Amino acid sequence: MITDECINCGACDPECPNNAIYEGGVEWNISLGTTIKGEYTLINGETVDADQEHQPVSDDFYYIVPDKCTECVGFHEEPQCAAVCPVDCCVPDPDRVEDQEILAARQATLHA
Repeated sequence: MITDECINCGACDPECPNNAIYEGGVEWNISLGTTIKGEYTLINGETVDADQEHQPVSDDFYYIVPDKCTECVGFHEEPQCAAVCPVDCCVPDPDRVEDQEILAARQATLHA
């Protein structure tokens, strides 16, 4: 997650291999930066079209879409957003702890 200490520098955005990071106020979708086409089931169980636009998670700060985040599993040894953040506001979400197997499965699905 990105905390409200975010200074909106945008350093994290291009580092994300899943295109899971969006600027505040920008709508998101599953298909951008992934191989997903057609229907996709979100973490909450809702089935959506991969190109469907969704409301921003935050209007004020950059944000991470949990349905697209793999914490860089399958790409890098550590989350790249956290590695490049100059104010250390890219941190693990205490409300969404996922093990390596779940993250690896999501990475495999997003980039089949």
